[in-house]
Amino acid sequence: MCGRYASTRSAADLSALFEAADETEGALAPDYNVAPTDPVALVRHSARADGRVLSLARWGLVPSWAKDTKGGARMINARAETVATSRAFAQSFERRRCLVPADGWYEWLKRPDGKQPYFMTRPDGGPLAFAGLWSVWGSGDQRLLTISVITVAAVGDLAAVHDRMPLVLPPQRWAQWLAADDATGLLMPDTDWVTQLEIRPVGSAVGDVRNDGPELVRAAPGPAAAVSPAVHQSPSLF
Repeated sequence: MCGRYASTRSAADLSALFEAADETEGALAPDYNVAPTDPVALVRHSARADGRVLSLARWGLVPSWAKDTKGGARMINARAETVATSRAFAQSFERRRCLVPADGWYEWLKRPDGKQPYFMTRPDGGPLAFAGLWSVWGSGDQRLLTISVITVAAVGDLAAVHDRMPLVLPPQRWAQWLAADDATGLLMPDTDWVTQLEIRPVGSAVGDVRNDGPELVRAAPGPAAAVSPAVHQSPSLF
């Protein structure tokens, strides 16, 4: 799964990178420890704006038909294997896909001496974009924009840390993900691109959602993930 990530680029940088009109109204702040229900940036196509927009949403999708928002905290991820048929996600997958900007994501590997956190990121510090879905719940003052990040089976050395990973889209897939009538063919990771990511051991401070700052993503003493065949299995929620 993907339950914690970092996204620290400014709205101006993201707007330029994704060629999207900025609708965040100055409310986007760097976050080195994004957690479920936090406000996060997303890029989506807007018919009203006739193009891409950069918006803020709450992480944890709430379907429009939900009676309340309580279930959003456990809807942070949508499995690629079932996203097209799931009652919670199918409608958004068909019509409301988005890109979720990130610097990288965290996972924890259970070891005899405790859990070791890792940060998966580009070695050059470049941006990542997760495949996501969005939905709108409520109206008027209660209107809430929410998102979920699609996950796939981990590939390469990433599987040594966790059996799942976000569906990371290389830049050449961004436009198609946002605009394709049928995005089913994009639900597989670009293995050649993804396996170039760095798997960086980081300090334990990231385990506390109250901690934030660039020190969380800095390399710390720790074992290389690929030296162990252990894989942390996560439950299939959807």
